[in-house]
Amino acid sequence: MKKSALILILFSMVIYSCTDKGGKTENPFLSEFNTPHQVPPFDIIDTTHFIPAFEAGIEESKSIIDAIINNEEEPTFENTIVPFDKGGEILQRAGVFYSLNNANTNPTLQKIARELNPMMSAYRNEISLNQDLFQRIKAVYDKRESMNLDVEQMRVVEKFYRDFERNGATLPEEQREVLKEINQKLSMLSLNFGENLLAETNDFKLIIESEEDLDGLPEGVISGAAEAAKQNDMEGKWVFTLQKPSWIPFLTYSPKRELREKIYKAMCNRGDNDNDNDNKDIIAEMVTLRDQRAKLLGYGNYAEYVIDNNMAKTPENVYDFLHKVWDPAIEVAKKERDEMQQMIDSEGGSFKLQSWDWWYYAEKLRKQKFDLDEEELKPYFSLDNVREGIFYVSNQLYGLQFEERTDIPVYHEEVKAYEVKEADGSHLAILLIDSYPRPGKRGGAWCGAIRPGSYKDGEKIYPLVYIVTNFTRPTGDKPALLTFDETSTFFHEFGHALHNFFADGHYKRTSRDVPRDYVELPSQIMEHWAADPEVLKLYAKHYETGEAIPDELINKIQESGHFNQGFATVEYVAASLLDLDWHTIKNAENLDVDNFETDAMNNIGLIDEIIPRYRSTYFSHIFAGGYSAGYYVYLWAEVLDSDAFNAFKESGDLYNQELAAKFRKHCLSENHMGDGMEQYLKFRGAEPSIDALLEKRGLK
Repeated sequence: MKKSALILILFSMVIYSCTDKGGKTENPFLSEFNTPHQVPPFDIIDTTHFIPAFEAGIEESKSIIDAIINNEEEPTFENTIVPFDKGGEILQRAGVFYSLNNANTNPTLQKIARELNPMMSAYRNEISLNQDLFQRIKAVYDKRESMNLDVEQMRVVEKFYRDFERNGATLPEEQREVLKEINQKLSMLSLNFGENLLAETNDFKLIIESEEDLDGLPEGVISGAAEAAKQNDMEGKWVFTLQKPSWIPFLTYSPKRELREKIYKAMCNRGDNDNDNDNKDIIAEMVTLRDQRAKLLGYGNYAEYVIDNNMAKTPENVYDFLHKVWDPAIEVAKKERDEMQQMIDSEGGSFKLQSWDWWYYAEKLRKQKFDLDEEELKPYFSLDNVREGIFYVSNQLYGLQFEERTDIPVYHEEVKAYEVKEADGSHLAILLIDSYPRPGKRGGAWCGAIRPGSYKDGEKIYPLVYIVTNFTRPTGDKPALLTFDETSTFFHEFGHALHNFFADGHYKRTSRDVPRDYVELPSQIMEHWAADPEVLKLYAKHYETGEAIPDELINKIQESGHFNQGFATVEYVAASLLDLDWHTIKNAENLDVDNFETDAMNNIGLIDEIIPRYRSTYFSHIFAGGYSAGYYVYLWAEVLDSDAFNAFKESGDLYNQELAAKFRKHCLSENHMGDGMEQYLKFRGAEPSIDALLEKRGLK
């Protein structure tokens, strides 16, 4: 039996095993969780609990809103804004469903999602377009200057009013009804896109039957493929999948060009195979509906609608920013391409470099130039060592302590739970870490909060945060050994976790409210510590000998830091521009998705040897996530994080606790006190320039 299937069956047996005397499980979502730190009781949660919990949560929220609307007193901050902000406890508890559906889904959860989606979309429409509720919030907004509100309260009022305005509350009734229908359609289309992508990712397997076809692959990669074959009832063979820890090493090390082409094309054609999982029609409909939605709300296009709420403010500003990076990056990428072609020619190859060749020849070129092999690095980056390195950096900067807890319920046997404590030992948060790929987990890496930090009746409600990744699994007697890119990803996601730990507003609406193009600052600044030589010496230790990574390897990492940055920057910026093009579209009718994408890439001069990091049909960030018209934000935030880390470098102390306290206060904790750049200026004193970004990437 497949290991993943066995785990799913065991999990199902566990959650069905806890019953009351009548033989039925009580619904745990209908009251506060009776567990350590009120973590969801995953061991007794049954899939049948979700729909009733959401239904009860909707009724609870409606009763709160009815009480606000029917209050005969004049609208005030206390009788209107506060109950609206604080309500909805059942829905918040039941919201763990979305975390599970992303990290540990199965056909039952997917079926529930399809039932929940229209229900919750209708509920959100009912709230955001409720005229009686809006009029009370507007009444508070109109009188806010005379209400003696503090800075935080003022921001809560303004944010709620802006939310209603941006969601169509000021539209005539007929247009509000059209908006409701658009919102519901978009919600289902987004869900379908994600399900199709997961199915496409899981369906492909490159099956290797001859050891000859494993030539050049590192031992750990071969072992992982053998384990994947075993899980798929193909013992004695080797299976490579479209999970990053599988396909990226294959492209990087396999000299078998025809096999590289096969797995690469399977990866980059996901959702574009004219089958039941094809995403092209979904994209065409989503883009059309988003354009209609934006125009209903008074914007010229969807990108205008989204970016108006960000630091960048306009699509034109984003285009200008991206082209300032694109122009030098594409020239560097062309030089990288030409170097690889020269290598192919010198080896007697009679072919032109293609996109499925890039990873392989880039690795050969890196080895030639810097004598650096990724496999040489991996023994120093075991998952446990990297995690301890992250904990060490967090302790040195902020005094945080981490204690593994085995008494806390988790949703999968591989998830580890930690209690996070302040320097004085007081409780700060619970952190769940879910590290490895499996069929029920969507690709990539992310961090979220099952329960965000907040306050209730003056008492602190502490956050429950999770980090989900798809890192290389342990094989045989070897622990999970990460690539340096995976190491950086772990540090990155932990930066998001820190933001969740520290956000300390008194109101849910503004506690961790930051513009989308600011949100990557807390995560990306942590990547700088991951790569710093001083920090590497402390956490990068050989998994067998315990010896710290030698200076020779650190020097190679540093020297090769700009290597292949043309490629990395171009593929990212190409995807960012593709995203913007989709959401500034002039005519959304009769769309041919592939032709649109091809034209968009031709217009910017993308070279044939590189494709955008995400092609449209598997671009889940923008069609199944929250980054539509906003994929640019990682690069925008890189300007901020490069400048912010320079503050520590300039101080001469990477663990400068005075600076760390200032960064925590202004950039992580007090998001409720001002907008993104306003808070950043309190930390740094001046706006950053793009120069630090270009220098970091070797583009200047």
